[in-house]
Amino acid sequence: MTSAPPIVHIVDDDASFRRAIARLLQASGYRVLLYASGEQILINPPAREPGCILLDIRMSGIGGLELQNRLMVLGHALPIVFVTGHADIPTSVKAIKAGAEDFLSKPVARKELLDVIERALARYRETREQQDRLNALRALVARLTARESEVFALMIRGKLSKQIAFALGTTERTIKAHRHSIMQKLQVRSIAEAVSIAERLGIAAGPSSVDEPAST
Repeated sequence: MTSAPPIVHIVDDDASFRRAIARLLQASGYRVLLYASGEQILINPPAREPGCILLDIRMSGIGGLELQNRLMVLGHALPIVFVTGHADIPTSVKAIKAGAEDFLSKPVARKELLDVIERALARYRETREQQDRLNALRALVARLTARESEVFALMIRGKLSKQIAFALGTTERTIKAHRHSIMQKLQVRSIAEAVSIAERLGIAAGPSSVDEPAST
């Protein structure tokens, strides 16, 4: 099945500009949704499917930079391309630092606009793929029981089974069984792979207060 084309969301209070850009983008194979104000897109926020946002800086009501911040707070990850007739260096720097893909001045050339949109969509796909991979890893870690999570936290700090058993007040045999279950649930074959998962999820593997078992 062929996937639907990406959606370009055009947010601009200039009706003639919205219509002109919509015609250009539709002729280039994109789906287009139009919004006459920042308030309008907040009432009908973009669906979570591939796309990007073309956003003006100065609009009646909510301005472009404020809308960029509000969408970020709401968790919408669509790349934003500012297209404005009121460009200045401080504003463009602020927009880029806040995560905008690019900052274009009106009137914008067709090729320049399409090139920027393609870059924005490529970044969206890359970000989405990375997020999907992280979500898959989180789902694996979520399968661990409470005790397995404790063992996992010590495993990634390089603790041996006997050290973990001593710290948790159980037997080395029990810990080895937990380790085996953990490796299966995480779908890994080595401790290095397990550590890699922890690092990618931001699970700390810092110093531990686990003591060595007393020698006899």
